[in-house]
Amino acid sequence: MRENDTTSLPCVIIGAGPIGLAAAAHLVERGLEPLVLEAGPAAGSAVRDWSHVRLFSTWAEVVDPAAERLLAPTGWARPDAAGCPTGGDWVARYLQPLADVLGDRVRCGARVTGVSRAGRDRVVDADRERQPFTVHIAYADGRSERILARAVVDASGTWATPGPAGGDGLPALGEKAAADRFTYRVPDLKDPAVRARYAGRRTAVIGSGASAFTALASLAALAQDAPGTHAVWILRRGIGGATFGGGQADQLPARGALGLAAKAAVDDGCAEAVTGFRTQAVERTEGGRVVLVADDGRRSVPVDEVIALTGFRPDLSLVDELRLALDERLRAPVGLAPLIDPNVHSCGTVYPHGVRELSHPEPDVYLVGMKSYGRAPTFLAMTGYEQVRSIAAALAGDQLAAEKVELTLPETGVCGGAGLFDEPVTDEGAGAGCCAVPSTVPIGAGGPMPSGADC
Repeated sequence: MRENDTTSLPCVIIGAGPIGLAAAAHLVERGLEPLVLEAGPAAGSAVRDWSHVRLFSTWAEVVDPAAERLLAPTGWARPDAAGCPTGGDWVARYLQPLADVLGDRVRCGARVTGVSRAGRDRVVDADRERQPFTVHIAYADGRSERILARAVVDASGTWATPGPAGGDGLPALGEKAAADRFTYRVPDLKDPAVRARYAGRRTAVIGSGASAFTALASLAALAQDAPGTHAVWILRRGIGGATFGGGQADQLPARGALGLAAKAAVDDGCAEAVTGFRTQAVERTEGGRVVLVADDGRRSVPVDEVIALTGFRPDLSLVDELRLALDERLRAPVGLAPLIDPNVHSCGTVYPHGVRELSHPEPDVYLVGMKSYGRAPTFLAMTGYEQVRSIAAALAGDQLAAEKVELTLPETGVCGGAGLFDEPVTDEGAGAGCCAVPSTVPIGAGGPMPSGADC
């Protein structure tokens, strides 16, 4: 086979998570051959890492339609559509069965280390688009391989690259040295060893999204059984109506409930909020505890542990030899970035998008799923499923289906621009044309640093 004959080559999908496996299902349904390369030891490896966390989306929203059609002949039936699975449920009852049906189209322990055009580095123009992609793989057993592909769909996600505690996007001074006190994931407090790490201790939780809400609620629950357990909630902005999400106005009730649970933790005294605090340095006390220092000189009370939940970011090193058009802020495709930019709005309602918004100067390469959102935090699984449906249609030559993108996402119940950097989003800060205006939520926050009274 000549190197520029791509018709018989597989479409390589990087990552066997929910979106990668859905991409494979759509390609199979279109008569195209996928090859899914998963760095971890099993399908859904990243989801397995947070198997204890419950999704705020229901089963109806986290099962891809093409995947369901592929599973149906096996006797598989979707769980109760209204229930919200944990990550472990999602793997056991959907992702692993889907990977099993796909069979040897899924390779685990296969880490993609780079993607390029065969015989062409990023600089070379000549005959570039007629060359297949070359995908370099490092296997868990030490082998390496180079394979050719007609298209590349990067669904590798962002789980492996969490954001640091530092307020400027870089690790705070001393953060790495205090790594034994830091975690960048929501801890599983049902695990006895993990529970012992936080029980009866003071923990700083840095972040303002769903993961931070989950951590605050979990620590508040732990405080009921382990007196002395207390959280110091570090926010880089002020507190307003948007801080705790949409509550009862959220069209995903479980998502709204997370924010309400976080608010209850503060209201009940199990957590104290510190606002406008951008961590610049981390210091150790003589007893080994940690003190966070803000860029304005404020110092936190000493804490035993730090849970930094400041979002995730894409690792673009493996596609660095490809010609991608990425937004300078989010590192998301330039066609998608304006729809999800948190500087503009905070709502989860995103204009329907597909292959058109996800295309790059390099044809037939796509970033999908969490990776397509770059550093934006509002991704939902159903968004990714619609992305790969559109891409599969385009790869199959069905441009009409590819461009007929129809998706309605549930609203968060809050919306607005970023507003002033140090201030909460208020009625005046809500962006014009947004779907809702947040009201002010009164809680005892701001002012001096917390005294650290036990819950």
